[in-house]
Amino acid sequence: MLTLWEKFVFSFIILATAAAFLHPFIRRYRIVRAGRPDPRLDEVWRRVRDALTKVLLQRCTLKDERLFTGLMHVFIFYGALTFDTMTVNHTLEGFFDGFYLFGKTSFGLFFSLLVDVFAVLVLIGVLFFAVRRFIVKPKAYATTPKDSALIYAFIVLVTLSYLYFEMSAVSLHPDTARLSFLGQWLGGRFMGSLDAAALNAHFKASWWLHILMVFGFISYVPHSKYLHMFTGPLNVLFRRHAPSGELALIDLEDSETFGLAKATDLSWKDSLDAFACMECGRCQDACPAFASDKPLSPKMILFNLERHLLENDAKVVSRKAEELDPLVPGAVTEGEIWTCTTCGACMHVCPVEIEHIPKIVGMRRSQVLMESKFPPELNTFFRNIETNSNPWGIGFAKRADWMQGLDIKLLKDDPGAEYLFWVGCMGAYDDSGGKIARSMAAIMKRAGLDFAILGTEEKCCGDSARRLGNEYLFQTLAQENLELFRRYGVHKIVTICPHGFNTFKNEYPKLVDSLPGASNEDKSRLKQIQVVSHPELLQGLLKERKIELRTREGVSFTFHDSCYLGRHNGIIDPPRDVLTRALGGRTVELANNREHSFCCGAGGGLMWTEENLGRRINHLRADEVITSGAGLAAASCPFCLTMLRDGLQDKDRADIQVKDIAQIVAEAML
Repeated sequence: MLTLWEKFVFSFIILATAAAFLHPFIRRYRIVRAGRPDPRLDEVWRRVRDALTKVLLQRCTLKDERLFTGLMHVFIFYGALTFDTMTVNHTLEGFFDGFYLFGKTSFGLFFSLLVDVFAVLVLIGVLFFAVRRFIVKPKAYATTPKDSALIYAFIVLVTLSYLYFEMSAVSLHPDTARLSFLGQWLGGRFMGSLDAAALNAHFKASWWLHILMVFGFISYVPHSKYLHMFTGPLNVLFRRHAPSGELALIDLEDSETFGLAKATDLSWKDSLDAFACMECGRCQDACPAFASDKPLSPKMILFNLERHLLENDAKVVSRKAEELDPLVPGAVTEGEIWTCTTCGACMHVCPVEIEHIPKIVGMRRSQVLMESKFPPELNTFFRNIETNSNPWGIGFAKRADWMQGLDIKLLKDDPGAEYLFWVGCMGAYDDSGGKIARSMAAIMKRAGLDFAILGTEEKCCGDSARRLGNEYLFQTLAQENLELFRRYGVHKIVTICPHGFNTFKNEYPKLVDSLPGASNEDKSRLKQIQVVSHPELLQGLLKERKIELRTREGVSFTFHDSCYLGRHNGIIDPPRDVLTRALGGRTVELANNREHSFCCGAGGGLMWTEENLGRRINHLRADEVITSGAGLAAASCPFCLTMLRDGLQDKDRADIQVKDIAQIVAEAML
C-alpha cells in the first residue's frame, strides 16, 4: 500500500514514537528502582492470577462505588484493547498490502463486528466522562482538566479516523467489509458516488490520518495520567497480601532514619503507587476527612507525591537526600497527615490497590521520631502513655477498679485460664468503656468460660501511639505485653476494642522474633495466640447455646461498623447476627455500611487530638444515624460508642440510644 519512500517515513515515525513512549517509562523506572527494598514477590502465581483476573475482567472498576462510571470505563478499556489490536494490524498493513491479522477465520469475521461495536461504546464512554468532568464537575475530577481534555480528544480522533479509514477501505475493497456494519453504512452514505481514483485517495489519506492519530496518542500516553494503563496493573500485581490495618515495623536498632522524611526514604512500591494513581478520586470521595472539609485528600497525597518525585528525579535516583526538601511540607502539608483516621476507606475503594495509610503514618513517624513535630495535645498523650501506660495518665492501681463486685480472676492467680480478657484502656478507665467491659465479663461468666484479666499488670496495647507515629513507644509497650503473654502462657485473647484486636492479631506477631529472652518454643506459641473480637465470641456463644436471650420485638436498631473490625479485618456479619438474635428483626443499614462504613472520627489516634479543622466527622455519622430513623445505634468499639453518643448529643438527639453489642446482649440474657 505504501511506496518505498513512504515506508521509510513510516519507519521513522515508529522509531520516534517508541522513543517518545519509552523515555518517560525509563525516567519513572529509575525512580522506582531507587526506592528502598520492599519484598513483594511472595505467592507469585497467586499474584499473577489475581492481577490478570482483576484487570482483564475489570473487577477493579466494577465495584459498588460509581457503578455506572465503572461501566463506561469498561467500554473504553475493552475498546482500547480492540483498537490496540487493530493498530498492530494497521501498522503491518502499511508494509504488507491487504494484510488482516486474523485472515479469513470465523474469529476474523467476529472481530470486524467487535471493532465497530466498541467504536460506538467508546464514543459513548468519552461523552459520558466529558460531561461529568466539564459540566457536572465533581470534586473528585478537579485535577488536570487539560490533560483530560487532550486524552478525550485523542480517543475521539483515533476512533473517528478509524471509521473514516474503514469506510474508505470497504468502499474501495467491498470484499474486506466482513461484518463491519459501520464501514458499510458510512461508505454507502458518503462514498457511494466516488470513482476509483477518489476512493483510492481517501483510502491512502485515511490510513495516514489514523496512523498519525494513533501514534500521536501512543507518544502522549506515558506523559499523561493515562500512564495508569501500564502502572495500574503492575501495582495490582504487587499489592499487599497483609490485612489493610497492619503497619510495617521499623527496625529501631539499625535504621538511620525513621519513617518517611524525604523521597529517598520511600520504598519502590511507594513510588510505584504514586505513578499508578488514576486520578479517579474514589479515595477522596470515600475519605471522612475530606468529606468533613479537612485539608486531607488521599488522591492529592499521591498526586503531589508524583509531582515531587518527577521534579526531583535526579536527586532521588542518585539518593542525594541532603539536597531534597522534606516530604512535609515539601509535598504534603502537616494538616493532611494529622487529619487521617487511618480508616482504610481510601485503600478499600482504590481500583489499583494504592496504599495510602503506610505513607501517611510513615510521614507521621518522621515528624514524631526525628523532628518532634506533632499536635501539641499529643505531648500530654505520649507522656501519659510513657508514665502510666494509658492515655489519661491515671495510676496503675485504678486499672482494675471497673471490675469491683464482679469476682473476676486475675491471670497471675490463674495462669492456666483459657482466655485472657483484654479490657483495654477504654474498658479500664472510661465510664462507657467500663460498662462494656462489665457486660462482657457478665456474659462470659454466664457462659461458663474460663477467663481471667491482667488487672493492674495490663498496659495500653499501643495502637494509638503507633498510628500517631510514635513507633518507639508502641514497640516498648508491645514487648512488655508480649513478655506478660509469654510468662502466663496466654493462648487465647478476647478483646472489646477493634484497635486492640487488630494490633494483637496482625502486628504483635511481627515483634515476637525480637523479644528478649524468649525461646524458640515461646516465640512459636506467641505467634499462634488466637485473638477473638467480642462480636465473634458472642456469635459463637449464641450458636453453641451457652447463653440464651429473650428477644425484644419491634426494636428499631442500626449498626455502625467499626473500621478496624469491618473494613480492615472483614468482621461484618457476626455483629449483625448477634443483634438480630438479641433485638429481633433486621438491621436498618446506615447510608454507608458494612465494608463501606463511614469512620466515627476516632481512629488513627485522633481520639486523643483536637478536631479543629472543618466539621466534626462524628457529626456526619450522627446525621446518618438520625436519617435511618432507628431508635438504637449499636456499636462494637468503645471509641465508636463515645463518638456516636457525643455526635448525637451535639445534634440534640440524645433520645437515640447508643450501646455496645455486649451491653445489648447482657441486657437480653435470660
